[in-house]
Amino acid sequence: MRPLKTFYGKAAARLALLILALAAAGCAAVGPTYQTPKSALINAPDAQGPFVGAKSASALSEAPLPAHWWRLYQSPVLDRLVAEALSANTDLRIADANLERSRAMVQAAKAAGQPNLSLGAGAQYTQLSAEQYLLHDTLPVFNVYDIGLSASYEVDLFGRIRRGVEAAKDDDEAVEAARDLVRISVAADVARAYAQVCGLGEELDAAHTALALQQQSLVFTQRLERAGRATPLDATRSQGQIDQFRANIPVLEAARQNALFRLATLTGKPPAAFEAGLLACHAAPRLIQPIPVGDGAALLKRRPDVRAAERRLAASTAEIGISVSALYPRVTLGGSLGSTGLIGDLLKSPTNFYGLGPGVSWELNHSAARARIAAAKASQKADLARFDGVVLTALRDVESALSTYSHDLDREQRLEGARDEAAKARADALRLQAAGRSNALTTLDAERTLAAADAALSALHAQLAQDLIALFLALGGGWETTAS
Repeated sequence: MRPLKTFYGKAAARLALLILALAAAGCAAVGPTYQTPKSALINAPDAQGPFVGAKSASALSEAPLPAHWWRLYQSPVLDRLVAEALSANTDLRIADANLERSRAMVQAAKAAGQPNLSLGAGAQYTQLSAEQYLLHDTLPVFNVYDIGLSASYEVDLFGRIRRGVEAAKDDDEAVEAARDLVRISVAADVARAYAQVCGLGEELDAAHTALALQQQSLVFTQRLERAGRATPLDATRSQGQIDQFRANIPVLEAARQNALFRLATLTGKPPAAFEAGLLACHAAPRLIQPIPVGDGAALLKRRPDVRAAERRLAASTAEIGISVSALYPRVTLGGSLGSTGLIGDLLKSPTNFYGLGPGVSWELNHSAARARIAAAKASQKADLARFDGVVLTALRDVESALSTYSHDLDREQRLEGARDEAAKARADALRLQAAGRSNALTTLDAERTLAAADAALSALHAQLAQDLIALFLALGGGWETTAS
């Protein structure tokens, strides 16, 4: 009998040593190891080169986009507003909290690979049932105790835990990229609101000028009517134009006030705490140097939504490995020790116990496991398609923004030409009026034409400011941690 016990004891020891050796060797994790798929659209040559819209526009440059693109405006006010928003914006605070939660989940995944320890202790004043032991006499009352310490450790032979940590890290990096995307959106929203305040100030100046000229025109029309050189219809039409000009002004004022409210909330303040001093701005911000846009390769490395989609694809690849590991046995090393008995015999030899040895669990019916593997692979395919879609969207966003901005620049040149012609016509009218060869009404008409050209140009300036901010948003800069 003793040799048999010795044999089984040695076999158990050898099995334990074998398991430990395999664990130390770090067997390769099952399932695919992630690499960016060669077929992914991010690797396509057409996605890596210069932008189509940047080749023909002199206002654009293929220089790299700087981290703090809003500083290109050289506006201390805008720099301050963006800095305030990046430190107090509520959406960004939510994104930061989500990232903290994600980091905690990574730590939880790592903890699955650590030994599991548990300690329990208790004492009872107890009366046992005699009949459960098939006895008829009442058993005496006992004071009993129970103390136990157990430990277990899963030997990650097939990488189930490692793939879990890998998936958690990939998810965390995706959440971090989502936080970066919020930073970009906040900076762009602040720049948009500030540009709108300034651009509407310029439009209001043009609207007030046009209204003043129309009011002067009405005065002259009324004089001509009294002299019999104009009809009441002329005066009525002139008054109608004045009413129309006046009706446009409250719309612009409301939009500017709403932009101030939006700026306040973006910087973490109630709308009532808006910064009234910003009303002094009457010109939409412009850049005087060529706009750096980089190329497709730099864009796809920089855009947070592209990075987030790529990290989600990596996480879904790791999920396949987690599902595949269910096909293999799970090996654990465990041990326990403790003491159970009467309180009077606390920790005496008859009350003590211990145990040590490996354990194996293996689900032999693999139908459900294989179904989960198939589901994980399908999810990976969907994430790859989603990744490709995000890449295409990023490239399209930039090309569309470049196209809009370039065509509005061309439109600006034409409007500036029309404005110059209107200014020349006004100068000619003034000269003819001074020489007695034209009347004041002709001069006022030329001034109204000039005012209308100024109004159209100021509206386009505001639109160009919005176009440029949309371009910067599409380029995806401004999330870098050094940005402020």
